[in-house]
Parts: sequence; C-alpha cells; structure tokens
Amino acid sequence: MDSPTLKQYAMNSGEGQHSYVKNSSYQRGVVDVAKSIIEEEIAKKLDKQVVSCMNSFCIADYGCSTGHNSFPVMKIITQAITKKISTEADSKNEFFVFFNDNVTNDFNTLFRSLSVLPEYNSYYNAVGLPGDFHNRLLPKSSLHFAYCAWSLHWLKEAPTTISNKGALLYSGNRKDQVYDAYLYQFSKDLGSFLDARAHELVNGGLMTLIIPTVPSFWDPQKEYTLTCDVNLVGSCIIDMAKKGIIDEAKVDAFNLPFYLATPEELKTIIDNNNNYSIERLEILNNPGMHTLPSVSARAAFFRAVMEKLIADQFGSEIIDELFDRYMKKLAASLILVNSDNNKTTITLIVLKRKVT
Repeated sequence: MDSPTLKQYAMNSGEGQHSYVKNSSYQRGVVDVAKSIIEEEIAKKLDKQVVSCMNSFCIADYGCSTGHNSFPVMKIITQAITKKISTEADSKNEFFVFFNDNVTNDFNTLFRSLSVLPEYNSYYNAVGLPGDFHNRLLPKSSLHFAYCAWSLHWLKEAPTTISNKGALLYSGNRKDQVYDAYLYQFSKDLGSFLDARAHELVNGGLMTLIIPTVPSFWDPQKEYTLTCDVNLVGSCIIDMAKKGIIDEAKVDAFNLPFYLATPEELKTIIDNNNNYSIERLEILNNPGMHTLPSVSARAAFFRAVMEKLIADQFGSEIIDELFDRYMKKLAASLILVNSDNNKTTITLIVLKRKVT
C-alpha cells in the first residue's frame, strides 16, 4: 500500500480520547463481549435506592470522542437501566447523558451523528462535557452511572523524571527505572480519575471501565503485546535519527504518554483508592485481536493512533516515511505479523461507589 492510501486508511480507521484515535471495529468486538456483563451487573448491582428515588438518571461516558463507539454502549446502558427501573419503580426516569472528552474534541460531529439515531429521543437531554477527566466535571453526587473505555491507558503526560535516551517507551523489563516511572505516572493519573468520579457518583452508583492490559508474564520470543507495536514504531524513529532525518536531541527528549497495566496493577490502584468496591473484574481474551488482518491495516491503525503526537514533536513531513518503515519491519517479523501471537488483553471492571 503506498503512502497516500495508507494515510487515507489511517484517517478513516477510528477515533479517540485526547485526540488519539481509537479503532472502531476493534472496540465493537469488545463491546459485543462486554454487553452481557454490563447488563448483568446493572440488573444485579444497581441499588434499589438509586433507581427508585430519582426522577432523573445521569450517565456519563468519559472519553466519548465523536461518538461512534460511545452511542452503542449508551444504548446498552440506558436499556438495561430502563429494564431495572421497570421492576423496581413505578415511574419512568428521565435520562441525562453526558458525553465527555477534551476541549479539542469534535463535539459538532458527535451531536450531528447523535441527532439521527433513534435512541436520541430516549434521552431527556444529551450534554457535551468538555474537559480533562482527571478533574471533577460534574456536581457532587449527581452521577448514577459512569463509563470509560479505551482511554485510561493514555497518560496525562509522559514521565519527566527519567533519562530514556534511545527509546520512546518503557521496555518489558519490570525492574527498569523507566518502567517504574511509567507505572508511577499511570497510578497517579488513574488515581486522579477515580477521585474525581468518587465526588460525582452517588452512593451506590456504578462505574464500568474497559482498559487494554497486558499479562504479568508472556514470552517475548514467541508472543507480543500492544507495547511491542509502539516500540517498533519507536525503533523506526531512532533509525531515522541515526540517518540524520530526525534530530537525535528531539528523540531523546520525547517519551510517549502510553502505559498498559497488568490486571493486578489495576486492582492494586483501585483497592488503594478506597472509594469503591470491585463488583467484577473480568479479563477478556482480546476479542478484537483479528480486526487488523493485514500489515497495511496495522500500520494504518498505529498511524492514526500516533500521528499527531509524533508530528507535533518531529514535524509532519516524516510521517509517510516513518510508517513505510514500520510496515517493512512489521512484515519482516514472524512474531509480530501473526495476530495469534498477540497477548494484549482487555480488562473490564465494574465498580460501585461506597456509601460515605
């Protein structure tokens, strides 16, 4: 696939929180698996007091992007809550749905898309909520159900206290200082997100998180995770720096704000927060792993995910050559080119706000 075609493919491959692109087909595979879990947890774990004493029901999606991945999930949630309400309360609740993303998000596209969907009329009001979700965005105890998918692995900022010369991300070595710095930043960011939602959620309110993760142990000689793809792009940048195409000083000053936790790390961070009970923690076996079936599709996806970050640091003129190099390296790797070797997992967590 030549570069203009690859570029167009990348532009159409997804959408994303913090202006980082999410792959729509990949997420839909995850949502298909998550649907029954979300419905079951709402039916079993949403308290009677929450659904029976409220005239309005507030739901928020943190990291909605332009909505194509958000709308199907909001439909699942509102229908599950409606079913719960019909068994627990006489009156029909009105839904307020808040769509959150950064202030640079294209909310115009979101609302144009939403306005033509049949479920739009089931919301009493749909509200754009621009702002950084690591901060509080809604009034205290005003939210009944929170949802966040494919956003929390992006860091608010890359670690700044480390020397990571010759690399753009941490390695797989979990005793490495760079790795420790990334884990610390991830813990801090996830903690801020959890604290902010704890202020907003009512007592007994639920929150569902869908987060890409990695297993604690995997064999790099036979297997790979999403971090390997990111590091492969990084190796192409370093190759270009060695050839004088990119300034080496800019490479040394650049770390990608991206961290994939293990499920065990997630559980530890949530337990330490002390505002929630973990109602369910389920590791999904990467239901979207086969949605990028070719080298060109993989290259287009990672171009879409990473292009803005890389162009802001090194200039847009390097992008075509960079991802052509990535495609060649990917095609040459017997391990990375086979999606059956992908050990990236998806962790789905259902939390309940503790009574204060």
